[in-house]
Amino acid sequence: MSEQPGVLIKDVAESLCIHPFMLSKWRKQERDGELSGPIEPVEPAAVAELRRLREVEQQFKRLQTEHDLLKKFIRFAADQKRKSSPSSRQTGKPTRSK
Repeated sequence: MSEQPGVLIKDVAESLCIHPFMLSKWRKQERDGELSGPIEPVEPAAVAELRRLREVEQQFKRLQTEHDLLKKFIRFAADQKRKSSPSSRQTGKPTRSK
């Protein structure tokens, strides 16, 4: 499956709950003839699912970044508003105490 166009080793390894290095090592061993065995047919639906999962993860990461930026802007705007509000300004006039 990791040899299919558009499918990353990282995605396949994650779906198999193994480290990407392990999958890369097995692929190299298979290429070098150190591993052999029957090759299972790849289901197109599984490849499509991995591609879609990657797209969704990229969108999620982008949305998380946008959300974090918006939270920072809201905090910044609230600080600016608080600093410019009349109650926080100092007029320089002395206040009387009784």
